Amino acid sequence: MTTTNPQVPAAAPKRRLSWNDPGVRAVVYQVVALALVALAAWYLVSNTLHNLAVRNISTGFGFIDREAGFAIGETPIAYSPADTYGRAIAVGLLNTLRAAVLGIVLATLLGTLIGVGRLSKNWLIAKVCSAYVEVMRNVPLLLQLFFWYALITENMPGPRQAANPLPGVFISNRGLKVPAVEGASLDFVLGGLALAIIGILVAAHWGKKRQEATGRVFPLGRLALALLIGLPVAGWLVSGASLSLQMPELKGFNFSGGLTMSPEFAALLAGLVIYTSAFIAEVVRSGIQAVNQGQWEAAGSLGLSRARVLRLVILPQALRVIIPPMTSQYLNLTKNSSLAVAIGYPDIVSVVNTTMNQTGQAIEGILIIMAAYLTVSLSISVFMNWYNKRIALVER
Repeated sequence: MTTTNPQVPAAAPKRRLSWNDPGVRAVVYQVVALALVALAAWYLVSNTLHNLAVRNISTGFGFIDREAGFAIGETPIAYSPADTYGRAIAVGLLNTLRAAVLGIVLATLLGTLIGVGRLSKNWLIAKVCSAYVEVMRNVPLLLQLFFWYALITENMPGPRQAANPLPGVFISNRGLKVPAVEGASLDFVLGGLALAIIGILVAAHWGKKRQEATGRVFPLGRLALALLIGLPVAGWLVSGASLSLQMPELKGFNFSGGLTMSPEFAALLAGLVIYTSAFIAEVVRSGIQAVNQGQWEAAGSLGLSRARVLRLVILPQALRVIIPPMTSQYLNLTKNSSLAVAIGYPDIVSVVNTTMNQTGQAIEGILIIMAAYLTVSLSISVFMNWYNKRIALVER
């Protein structure tokens, strides 16, 4: 007789492939779906290449190294028509990023104020904020861009009659002109400012950990002020203290010198900020209302003012609800910046459209635009998802 050892587990029965097995069916369905997608992609690509070859239209991205031959009205980096298409596209991308970054910051600030205002106990403030939200988010963004552009270009005086509210500041239908700082020390000053911001962030993180461990509050405000002043001044002194202020001057029919905010950029920024802030206001309002009313009452019983309760107790908890929909609004603002082409702002869509008209590389141009917005959108999503995980509650 043979006996089996109860301590030795019995061998698992061999799994036989059968159509009745849900796992087998799932694998087959996925393989078939993948094959259909690959077949559709192959058909589209081969058909497109065949049609382009029949029409003698060249393909590829070799045109990027050719001379562009067209001017761009606003160039955050050095550019001339003699530069390549690649540099022209880089200028357009930087213009898009400039509008998106400033738009996100300003829309967040304005939207937060409007969202908090909707919950104000002051009847007038609450109704004005509610009217703002209902009006602005129900008027198409493109119409708002046309409105702001027409308002700036048609109702502002010409350069010779430009408003001069401050020395060196001129407002006209050519845009906003302000003095510019120039000199060899400028890079060192900006580098010092960047180091100061990094130092403040590091000190804030360390101070928070220290307070959690010891209960002692770190005087971050005084350190931040010292860094923001001291490091740029140190960079200015080390580099030879070479800075000068260039004032804008009226020459002929326009101004020369100084920094310019063009009417196109101003209209785009105003439209993006006002439109998106209405949606952000609703996100902030709903996030605040998601916090239990008992939190207000408990914090108020400690003698805190309503403003301090909101800042120290309610908003930190509401952020966990606010961040996910806020990410969607940031992505929408970035993608909506492509409407800048309608008012003549040279963003990446405008620059690539000009490139396609000159080179005939339509497919490549569309791919460049898609890749640019995809990269920027994914970068925003990655950062916001990281921040969302950082502020999430950790279960013990």
